[in-house]
Amino acid sequence: MSEWILPGSYCGAAPLPENALQSWNFDPLLLGALFVMAIALRHSRAGLAATAVLALAFVSPLCAMAVALFSARVVHHVLLVAVAAPLLAAAWPSRRSSGAALPFLISTALLWAWHLPAAYDLALRDIAVYWIMQLSLLGSAVWFWRAVLAERSAIEAMLWTLAGLMQMGLLGAILTFAPAQLYAAHALAPLGWGLSPLADQQLGGLIMWVPAMLPYLAVIALSARRGWRMAERAAA
Repeated sequence: MSEWILPGSYCGAAPLPENALQSWNFDPLLLGALFVMAIALRHSRAGLAATAVLALAFVSPLCAMAVALFSARVVHHVLLVAVAAPLLAAAWPSRRSSGAALPFLISTALLWAWHLPAAYDLALRDIAVYWIMQLSLLGSAVWFWRAVLAERSAIEAMLWTLAGLMQMGLLGAILTFAPAQLYAAHALAPLGWGLSPLADQQLGGLIMWVPAMLPYLAVIALSARRGWRMAERAAA
């Protein structure tokens, strides 16, 4: 094992239901980074909201629960790529439209790649790889959402958002209907929560498939409203 490998889960051991709500993560480096982010984005409501979402993902008991349950990990990832990322994109908008095709392809490839069993299990047992996963998912998603929000055409923005929704839903459907449990990292811990590993995986896929659509639908609605206003101004 190379020297940069840091064995173990960043969020600690998988908790049981009775102690999950006490499993907060007060890593000083993480808290410092979130504090600096909050200061840097203090004039942006979207930026402060994004900071709060990241705190929910990494500081709250969700961080530890995601060690135990694949379904909690899915919630964690959805918060990163479909909630925090568009909020950060709104707080840090792109000054020009360069197209969303490349960001869409790369962010989609990374999301799918990190849900391959070998990559996923490695990230959950190695802290360095864990942070590569988190930062690449968040960074590529922010890139994608900045490109979407910079689209001059509301129709283009809506279509790219729909594409993001569809690829997320497709991945969720594959996980929901997979005939076997895929992730060694969650082979035992779900049993302590009254779930079989396969049921936990199916629940995670369902979350990715259905509730995860809501942030995308919200962006589509906002893009439609923007397009309607632009059409009204053009007609006036």
